[in-house]
Amino acid sequence: MTDEACELSGIHPVDSASDLGTMYKIVEIFHSVQGEGIHSGIPHVFIRFGKCNLQCEWCDTDFETFEEMAAVEILGEVMNYPSKRIIFTGGEPMLNDLWPLHRLFKARGYQLSCESNGTIEIPEGLLDWICISPKDQMYPGVKIRQRQGDELKCVYVGQDLALYDDLKSGFNHHFLQPCYMDAESVEWNGKNFALTESVVKQSPPWRLSLQTHKWMGVD
Repeated sequence: MTDEACELSGIHPVDSASDLGTMYKIVEIFHSVQGEGIHSGIPHVFIRFGKCNLQCEWCDTDFETFEEMAAVEILGEVMNYPSKRIIFTGGEPMLNDLWPLHRLFKARGYQLSCESNGTIEIPEGLLDWICISPKDQMYPGVKIRQRQGDELKCVYVGQDLALYDDLKSGFNHHFLQPCYMDAESVEWNGKNFALTESVVKQSPPWRLSLQTHKWMGVD
């Protein structure tokens, strides 16, 4: 750990050396506006982890390209931004032990949230906001282990929404999001948007979630 990293991070006396030195596989850290779901429009710092236990065809993240970063380095980079809201995303963030980052960020007043595929149960008390985006519409043999949270956000690829009847009761907000494919044409994506909107109108209490950040051309 360099003196410069410690100074940038504003290290507290309560910070443990083991927490500060914990290593993570990081694809990127960036400051942007949340474009999806209930917190759409609110600035966050996104910490995108490498590796995932699924490989969805619409995923726009190269989660196999990452760098190893110590928690103290992550802390220093995040503190360059004014937002006190953090989203752990991926890849699949819950492949990591996030408790060291939890302790470091909560000591500094950050709100912690995640977007996870739900295949790994999330420890109680780790996060302030849990968004689960299940992929069992693509992987029917995969078990969704995280059955409770704040936000359920499902990518629509034509699946029967009855798939989520048991899961919905554990979440306060239910979103259906069109499958957006970068490789497809504007017309293809437009038709998928229209189809998803039609399904939402016929399926209360589902709400439509759109990736507004992509319209804006930002991360």
